[in-house]
Amino acid sequence: MNFSLAIKTCFSKYTDFSGRASRSEYWNFTLFILIFFFITDIIDSQIAGVSYWEYYDLYGPVSIIFEILIFIPSAAVSVRRLHDLNKSGWLILLTVTIIGLIPLIYWACKKGDDNGNKFGPSPIHLKKN
Repeated sequence: MNFSLAIKTCFSKYTDFSGRASRSEYWNFTLFILIFFFITDIIDSQIAGVSYWEYYDLYGPVSIIFEILIFIPSAAVSVRRLHDLNKSGWLILLTVTIIGLIPLIYWACKKGDDNGNKFGPSPIHLKKN
């Protein structure tokens, strides 16, 4: 899945916590979020009237608005990514513990089930047909 299709898919499945998401969908959407966080920091520094390198606030107004807008779609794609590995979406709650990020990152990098699982058919095979 390419970059623009991943973004379109994640926003069209804004509140869809069922089904599966491929690695490319998950990581392209994550890249989109990282790029936009950088852009929102630049905008927030301009609003504050200082250069980007002198801006030290963690959350400015534009960053907060962006974070509110992407919270649900990013949670949804994360749950669908766990479903691709035949794991419960509730495991996303491991983000509450810092150490829980290690298995979540590992699972996000891991190849999903080739065949269908209890969460649906493989997202890779759906695109090939």
